[in-house]
Amino acid sequence: MPTRRMALVDAFTTDPLSGNAAGVLPDADGLSAEQCRAIARELAVSETAFVSSSTDADRQVRFFTPTQEVDLCGHATIAAHAYLLDQGELSAGSHSLATAVGVLDIDVEADGTVWMTQETPTVEQREIGYDWLADALGTEPSTMQDVGAEIPVARASTGLPVLVVPINFLGSLGGLEPNAGAIRALSEEHDVAGIYAFTFDTLSTDSTAHGRFFAPAVGIDEDPVTGTASGACAAYFHAAGATAFDDPPAELTFEQGDFLDRAGRVRVCVDTDDSGSTRVRVGGQAVTAVEGSITIPDDGVDDIIEA
Repeated sequence: MPTRRMALVDAFTTDPLSGNAAGVLPDADGLSAEQCRAIARELAVSETAFVSSSTDADRQVRFFTPTQEVDLCGHATIAAHAYLLDQGELSAGSHSLATAVGVLDIDVEADGTVWMTQETPTVEQREIGYDWLADALGTEPSTMQDVGAEIPVARASTGLPVLVVPINFLGSLGGLEPNAGAIRALSEEHDVAGIYAFTFDTLSTDSTAHGRFFAPAVGIDEDPVTGTASGACAAYFHAAGATAFDDPPAELTFEQGDFLDRAGRVRVCVDTDDSGSTRVRVGGQAVTAVEGSITIPDDGVDDIIEA
């Protein structure tokens, strides 16, 4: 049977076996959605990036979790471009990337830092009962109420919509015991991929916030380090009526993954483009942990039996 190159690349870190692992298939031309889904299920990381040629951009990418295709994935985008740079298949500079949400700008620095300009952000405040949120996250309503009075729950998106939920302290965030069924129901109710819970109580004084992302609705119980959710949270901080800053800094740093022993750091820049629209760029480095080849299954073969 045919094989293709594959790699597991740890994003938002320079230390192997930390950060967020992404599958990368750099030569995915001709693969069907069924084949991509089967490969992603076999690699069993939160997302796998399938890179192929494009007539609209320098390259195209599709993202698959072990259960389904998703429109956008920040850490897999960072991982794929860092891997291609390491392989000598692209150079530092500006690149374009065709995705399900449109063509995005990618900037690669000489030191391997990859910056991804995300979709124009949207932020909408949502009125959700704290009892419902507490049940979903496995915590007490008080861990959200005392910060929620000034920082409301919101649905935010820079390509992948999430519910952004503030938590009072790092200990409370680490103590969450998420209820996958309740989070899935909330996600479906508000048409989001999952819940991004965060606190301003951080491990490093240089960090802006510490987050955790729960997305069982798309097959990910907890994502170690999430670029798209960090970008959405940064957009949330900068949105009118939903900011904890009198003057938000131009670059923010999000901690994530420490409670899963997969520590990573996401850099996010928020500014205004020439048209006056808010622009969110997510950046980080990545390191290859595993590389080799994977056998490609026959197209259309699916032995899953549904009851």
